[in-house]
Amino acid sequence: MEWLSALLPAFFSAVLGALGMGGGGILLIYLTAFRDTGQLEAQGINLAFFLPVAAVSLLFHIKNKLVDFKLCALLIPAGLAGAYLGVRLAGSLPETLLRRLFAGFLLLIGLKELWSAFQAFRQSGAGSASGTGGDKK
Repeated sequence: MEWLSALLPAFFSAVLGALGMGGGGILLIYLTAFRDTGQLEAQGINLAFFLPVAAVSLLFHIKNKLVDFKLCALLIPAGLAGAYLGVRLAGSLPETLLRRLFAGFLLLIGLKELWSAFQAFRQSGAGSASGTGGDKK
């Protein structure tokens, strides 16, 4: 049964990753919170997991002409430099601090998404006091 509990987060992480939504967060949370994997090890597993998922997703995106290779050529060198610096930084931080930074990052993203949803709800008129759902005739 343990294999099933490992397959579900991997599956949903791959779906979100293929959608370009950064499904690695799900896999990292699963590995660190439920499998008691160290943060750096979880990051390494997540990266190894991501490579085949990204390769398959990229093939479909190329097939559907959804990749701007000129823009990629501009972005990839900056991404490689950022990855190098990120790995160096992560390796130099205590694991407890790294876990807290990751949790804080997830919290900030969640709060931003809640705020955006609240703003959209208010702008739609659904939150109006009249209860008319925004019909302003």
